[in-house]
Amino acid sequence: MKIRILTSALEDLLMGRFFYDKQAAGLGDYFFDSLFSDIDSLALNAGIHPDHYGYYRMLSKRFPYAIYYKIDNNNTVMVWRVFDMRSDPVKIRKNLGES
Repeated sequence: MKIRILTSALEDLLMGRFFYDKQAAGLGDYFFDSLFSDIDSLALNAGIHPDHYGYYRMLSKRFPYAIYYKIDNNNTVMVWRVFDMRSDPVKIRKNLGES
């Protein structure tokens, strides 16, 4: 499957990278690489994750983040958002467009 990362997800990843860069030198790069590795795994594993708020949700292996994605009719994985799971669930739902 092809993977397409939407701008909103890239912005989420950059915010996470910035946060972890402030925690320790090199940690932001490790965060970025780890999350992209998780996203790359969707090429093989897309669609097996549970549904949350109308999206598939894959949890990151190394960080407390969740990757929200959908699969379109062309079998392309569309990564919509990447959220810190320590965030308020109401805020996550709102940012995903759910009420």
